[in-house]
Amino acid sequence: MSSQDILQSVSTLASYNVLLQVMFRVLTFLLNAFTLRFVSKELIGVVNVRLTLLYSTLVFLSREAFRRACLSGQSGKNHSWRPVINLLWMTVPLGVLWAVLLSYVWLWLLEVPDAHTVPYYSPAVVLFALSGVQELLAEPLWVLAQAHMFIRLKVVAESLAMIAKCSITVVLVVFSREWGLYIFSAAHLVYTGILVLCYAVYFIHFLGSKEAARNSFPLRRVRDLLPRRQYGEPLVDRNLARLTWSFFKQSFLKQILTEGERYVMTFLNVLSFGDQGVYDIVNNLGSMVARFIFLPIEESFYIFFAKVLERGRNVKSQKQEEVAIVAEVLECLLKLVLVIGLIITVFGYAYSHLALDIYGGSLLSSGSGPSLLQCYSCYVLLLAVNGVTECFVFAVMSQEEVDKYNFIMLALSVSFLFLSYVLTSWAGSVGFILANCLNMGLRILHSLLYIHRYFQLSWWKPLRGLLPSPLILLALGVSGVVTAVSEAFFCCDSGLLLRLVHIGVGAICLLGVVVAVLLTETKLVQFVSTQLLPRFRKKRT
Repeated sequence: MSSQDILQSVSTLASYNVLLQVMFRVLTFLLNAFTLRFVSKELIGVVNVRLTLLYSTLVFLSREAFRRACLSGQSGKNHSWRPVINLLWMTVPLGVLWAVLLSYVWLWLLEVPDAHTVPYYSPAVVLFALSGVQELLAEPLWVLAQAHMFIRLKVVAESLAMIAKCSITVVLVVFSREWGLYIFSAAHLVYTGILVLCYAVYFIHFLGSKEAARNSFPLRRVRDLLPRRQYGEPLVDRNLARLTWSFFKQSFLKQILTEGERYVMTFLNVLSFGDQGVYDIVNNLGSMVARFIFLPIEESFYIFFAKVLERGRNVKSQKQEEVAIVAEVLECLLKLVLVIGLIITVFGYAYSHLALDIYGGSLLSSGSGPSLLQCYSCYVLLLAVNGVTECFVFAVMSQEEVDKYNFIMLALSVSFLFLSYVLTSWAGSVGFILANCLNMGLRILHSLLYIHRYFQLSWWKPLRGLLPSPLILLALGVSGVVTAVSEAFFCCDSGLLLRLVHIGVGAICLLGVVVAVLLTETKLVQFVSTQLLPRFRKKRT
C-alpha cells in the first residue's frame, strides 16, 4: 500500500474516530448530567475516579505496549502475522496478573468508602477488574482490524457497546438505585462483553470469505486467530518482543502522567470522595474536545507515520517523496490542533461559569468549579500540541531512543506526582491542572527538539505549523477581551435573556475567528476538507 493510500485510509479512520468519540462524549456527558440527579457525588467519585482508575490501569498496562509495537512499520511488513498473533495473546495472562495485583491493592491497601454512602464496593472492584480482562480477549482482533484499516468495525462495535452501557445505567439508576456500585459494574461488564462479541462475530464471518481472499488477508481460518506454533517460524518475533518491552516500560510511566491526578487522589487522599466526584465531572467536561477530536487524530496518524516512515532511520535514509508527504501532514496537523486549542483557551475563559451552571447547577458552578474549568481550557491547548508531536516522535524513534526517553518519562512522572501533591495542598483541585500544564510543557519541548533535529538536514520544516497567522491572533485577542466584558455584564445571575445575549456575543466572535482562519490558512482548510472530512472527497471503493 502506497503512502498516499495509507494517508487516505488513516484520514478516513481519523474522521470516523472523531465522530465516534463525539458520540461517546455526548452520551457520557448526558449520562453524568442525568446520574447527578439520582445518586450522590460520593458514589460518582468512587466510580469515576477509584474504579475507573483500576480498569484503565489494568487495560493500559496490559495492552498499550503491544499495540504500539505490533502496529509499527516493522510488523506485518514482509513478516508473517503468526508470531505477532502469538505475542498479542500474551496480553490476556498479563491482564490476569494485573487484575489480581490491582484488586488486592484496591481492596486491602486503599481507604474503603462508607458502606452506607457507597454500597457494594468490594464486589465492584472485582467486577471492574474482570471487565478489563474480558476486553483483552479482543486485543489480537483489534490490532488486526487497525493494521488492515477495518474502519467501520471499530465504529460499530464501540457504538453498540456504549449504547448498551448507557441504557443499562439509566434503567438501573432510575429503578434500582439501591444496588449502588452494582449498577455501574454491570453496565461496564456489558460494555466490554459486547466489544469482544462484535470483533469475534466479524472475524468469524470475514475469514474464509471472498472479500478476505480478494484483499489477500494473511489469515484464512478462525483457528489462525488463536496462539500456536507454526513450523519453521519462531513462536514470537524477538525484535518485536524487545520493542514491546521498551514500550511497556514507557507505558507504565505514561500511565502515571496520564492518570496522575487520579493516582494522587486515590493513594494520598488529598480530596474527599465527594470532591473527587466534582473534580472528575469538571475534568471530563473540560476534556471533551481534547478526547473526541485530538485523541482520535493522534491514534490514527500514529498509524500513518509508523507505516510510511521506517523506525530508527534518519530523514536522509527514508524515501524522499514519502518524507515530503509526512512533513506536509505533520505541519497541517500541528496548525489544526493549535488553532482549535487556541479557540478553546480563549472562549473557555469567558464561558466556563455558564457551562457549569447549565450542566450541574450550583453544585458545579459554585466554589472552585469555574476556576478549574478555566485552567483546563489552557491545558487543552497543551494537550493538543503534545498529542500530535508525541505521536510522530513515538512512530519514528528507534528502540534505543525509546529506552532513553523512558528515563525522561521517569523524571517527569516523579516530578508530576510531587508537583501534584504540593500544588493541590496550596491551590486545591486546581493544583492538579497546574501540575499537568508544567509536565505537558516539558514533554512538548522534548518532542519539538526531536522533530527539529529529525528534519534539520532536509528542506522541510513542519514546525512552521505552530505559527498561526497574525490575523488569527488578532481575532482571538479581540474575542478574548469582548467575551470577558460580556461575561462581566451579562452572566450569569441576571436571567435567561442576558445569558442568551452572552452566548450570542460569543457566537459572533467565534464566527470572526473562523472567517480569519478561512482567509489566511488556505493550506490547512484544503487539508481538512480533503483528508479529514470524507464527505468532501471521493471515498475509496
